[in-house]
Amino acid sequence: MRVVVAMSGGVDSAVAAALLAREGHDVVGVTLRLADLSADGLGVSRCCAPIDVEMARAVAGRLGIPHHVLDTTEPFRRGVLEPFVESYLAGETPLPCALCNARVKFGELLRVIGRFGGEALATGHYARIAEREGGPALLRGASPAKDQSYFLFGLPREQLSRVRFPLGELTKDEVRSLARDIGLPNSGRRDSQEVCFVPEGGSYRDVLERLAPDRLPGDGEVVDRDGWVVGRHDGFHLFTVGQRRGLGVAGKARLYVVETLPGANRVVVGGAGDASRRRLHVRDINWLVPAPAAPLAAEVQVRSRHRPQRATVFPGAERSATVEFEAPVLAPAPGQAAVFYDGERLLGGGWLTRVGAGEA
Repeated sequence: MRVVVAMSGGVDSAVAAALLAREGHDVVGVTLRLADLSADGLGVSRCCAPIDVEMARAVAGRLGIPHHVLDTTEPFRRGVLEPFVESYLAGETPLPCALCNARVKFGELLRVIGRFGGEALATGHYARIAEREGGPALLRGASPAKDQSYFLFGLPREQLSRVRFPLGELTKDEVRSLARDIGLPNSGRRDSQEVCFVPEGGSYRDVLERLAPDRLPGDGEVVDRDGWVVGRHDGFHLFTVGQRRGLGVAGKARLYVVETLPGANRVVVGGAGDASRRRLHVRDINWLVPAPAAPLAAEVQVRSRHRPQRATVFPGAERSATVEFEAPVLAPAPGQAAVFYDGERLLGGGWLTRVGAGEA
């Protein structure tokens, strides 16, 4: 079949394209132009810079496949950048990669792959698609160290039949080795570890200061659970629930950010117990299995690097749910995702809503 491969210029998507071509598929490479923040004075971002496009084109040339560039800057700004800013200003910790996957990388590309004659879309994500009773299922990548399924919970269930993850059974070392064996020009290129649209050498604070300069708070108070002022800060948007470093508070006890209060421009700190939660609320759930009508036992993961914990998911109205864990989890942050698993299978996921410091 003809498969469109989203090629970022990195080694993962390059090897994904190479493996599909080796299997005999008719492969077309497409590079998305996601963020152009130069007009905002932010310089070159870590994604879709000219070097990335050139590298993807060079890989396509090495593989003998056609290559195209698709301008998705407007959907990216509307679907990822603007929610990123709004989330921080609401006292949340956004997860832009999950939004980008659902709304742009898969959402936009699957909408237009017919333009390239494509029947399926492939990426370099470390995840797997497998047939299960009732249709295709999204599974964790075989390599626990590289599994990226957490960031893919927003893919609509009906799209899974048209998605391919060629790297799902591989480790990163195996991918690097394949890239060298094939002679790909980016085989030694390092992985990006940061949010892709943050400029090289910059931080998310730079993005906020450029995109919302008149809406950022000034300095405010750091308070304990009882409301006593224990320090000062430069703006609540610079803190995330669970943060331990850079609190500007002296003391022997280890402190965490328990919550932020945008209306008062306050940051609340406390101990590990204060930052832990047994009950969470989740909105805008995307189910990759038939939506349950009764409580569902699952393992629930609340950060990309957190170990999933056993819990019961109680479905609510309008794609919401309450999650009750068997044991408290440390520092679930509003704006991050709660993703539900049954072993290696991803059942669904949604967005953590704000939870008051007094709610256990």
